[in-house]
Amino acid sequence: MRVKLFVEGGGDSELQRRQFTESFSKLLQKAGLTGQMPRVVAGGRREQTYALFKAAVGDASAVAVLLVDSEDPVSAAPWDHLRERDRWERPPGATDDQAQLMVTSMETWLMADRAALTRVFGDCLQQSALFAVAGLEARTRQEVQDRLAHATRDCVRDRAYAKGRRSFQVLAEVDPDRLQSLPHFQRLIDALRRLLAPPDASHRGRG
Repeated sequence: MRVKLFVEGGGDSELQRRQFTESFSKLLQKAGLTGQMPRVVAGGRREQTYALFKAAVGDASAVAVLLVDSEDPVSAAPWDHLRERDRWERPPGATDDQAQLMVTSMETWLMADRAALTRVFGDCLQQSALFAVAGLEARTRQEVQDRLAHATRDCVRDRAYAKGRRSFQVLAEVDPDRLQSLPHFQRLIDALRRLLAPPDASHRGRG
């Protein structure tokens, strides 16, 4: 089954969107989603990403999957979280697997891989300023972003952490094995594997 993954973010320029989708696709490949990969769509702003997803839910040629920042720590199922926080309703026919969250943001994934951060920022990265990986999904989006900025404050101006090109560079370096302690990242990978799985061969040719 073809899958379109509508991801919040991607920047404002065509170059940034291409960097974003390439980095995201690289991470999914490293997570073992080989063969027929999801098509990653940079959705832009949060509301725009949801609107693109809703418009694609009825497309019979592919399964649409929504992936957005949770913004806040999550204590409910994804669709419930999105309804309570954003007033977004589950589109008719959409399944649990079609709502996925980066808890609490993509920066949480980046902070979980110290080696990836070191490869991008080098010796100017202050690892002691980063949150411990354990319990990282309980940190708010703003807390994580502030700590990343603080941990790279000694880097020269064009090397310090910033959303956009720098964040996409780190994302391309992330090892999915380093994200095993993040339950919602694992939920995303498990859901994509189910959606991309070929039909059971034992049912072919029946009828």
